[in-house]
Amino acid sequence: MDTDSPLRIVQYGLGPIGQATAKTVIEKADAMTLVGAIDIDPEKAGRDVADVIGAEGPKAARAGVRVSDAAADVLAATNPDVVLHTTTSFLGGVTDQLVQCARAGAHVVSTTEELSFPYERTPEASTRLDRVAREEGVVIVGTGVNPGYAMDTLPLMATGVCTAVQGVHVERVVNASKRREPLQEKVGAGISTEAFEEKKAGGGFGHIGLRESLLMLADGLGWSLDAVEEELQPVHAEAPVDTGFRQVQAGEVAGIHHAAAGRMEGKSPLTLDLKMYVGAEESYDTVTVEGEPPINLRFEGGIFGDTATVGMLVNTAPLADRAQPGLQTMADLPVPRAFATKPLPKTAA
Repeated sequence: MDTDSPLRIVQYGLGPIGQATAKTVIEKADAMTLVGAIDIDPEKAGRDVADVIGAEGPKAARAGVRVSDAAADVLAATNPDVVLHTTTSFLGGVTDQLVQCARAGAHVVSTTEELSFPYERTPEASTRLDRVAREEGVVIVGTGVNPGYAMDTLPLMATGVCTAVQGVHVERVVNASKRREPLQEKVGAGISTEAFEEKKAGGGFGHIGLRESLLMLADGLGWSLDAVEEELQPVHAEAPVDTGFRQVQAGEVAGIHHAAAGRMEGKSPLTLDLKMYVGAEESYDTVTVEGEPPINLRFEGGIFGDTATVGMLVNTAPLADRAQPGLQTMADLPVPRAFATKPLPKTAA
């Protein structure tokens, strides 16, 4: 594209994250232009996107975009540079969507968690997506706050000053009470222990993408793991919790404790530990690198996932537009950084 022209953006999926992303794109009108919006929800299709997302002001008025449930028509009519794709966690259900976007000549930046490092879980889809992306000269990449940043890209970046690394350990605690309702449902807030175990046995439960984050870390460090071990357990509410979306009683499931370890020579040099539940007393993220020099990072209050996911989508769009074509991961792209931001005005002393 012409580097002096704003990126032409199509928003694919208008759930809570998609709506927030579209609103951010509209706010960055000098650098990005929202040219299309896709969603199959009949209550959204046909409406002005500004009405759907609650955007106001002259920038929203100038967007002039109506939501459509016909992805092919939107892609053909708008000729986007980048599609910001926010639909589901599982790659199997969206591979055709990603291919359709790439065939339209658009880069795709998606929050599909399994896309963040898809080579082990979905090798056939990975091969297909890489082939299509190369044929069309575009990038397909999965990103977000987790996977995409907090438990993979960030710890990899933390090792950049080390001359030797013996281990990387990441812990993330999230108070899900402050997060969107779909995430509270995703972690099982308010269900019984029996229902939790049934969901666990059925597969597709827990934090989708934890394994992908671990494998991205190992690949980035050039480590060949002997095995990946995962453990998923419920976190129970110690007292009633009212999130505004859900009423969780004491003893009911408040969320998940999901851990993964990469095993090498009888040890676990890579560990990821995620606790995501309603009623958590504090949120925080830590990254510990055992190396030369040792690194210890702690993010007080944690990296707020909903806002951070939007940030990663929007900020990855220009990186994808300048990267080599193909199926990429966040470890393949340049260092993530804020895009099209303006310094805050100075305050009087």
